[in-house]
Amino acid sequence: MSRNDSDPELPGEELVQKGLSDLAQDRITDFSLLVLIAAPRLKRLGIQIPDRPFPKPYEHQLYARLDERLGAAAHSYYNSLIRRIVSYARGLEREQSQGFSSAVVDREPQE
Repeated sequence: MSRNDSDPELPGEELVQKGLSDLAQDRITDFSLLVLIAAPRLKRLGIQIPDRPFPKPYEHQLYARLDERLGAAAHSYYNSLIRRIVSYARGLEREQSQGFSSAVVDREPQE
């Protein structure tokens, strides 16, 4: 059983989709770094994440980008991004345990 297009997205799914798209195009963005931060967990859930030679640690790279753009608001925005991708992973885990599969899992990164 799989979700159909009329089903609502999982919380944070749009971040993963954008991050995978950016990674497929070798772009370092907030979203691609967020996906790389969550890559170990997302890979265990069946999402194919391309390996990219971006500077590590990804968490520091993302925070530096946010700090440059947002200043003092970077901390809360960074935490909200992390919460959203964790929420996505939990939702996907729940779906998989109930026999559903997410559209992001079934999709290859676009090149």
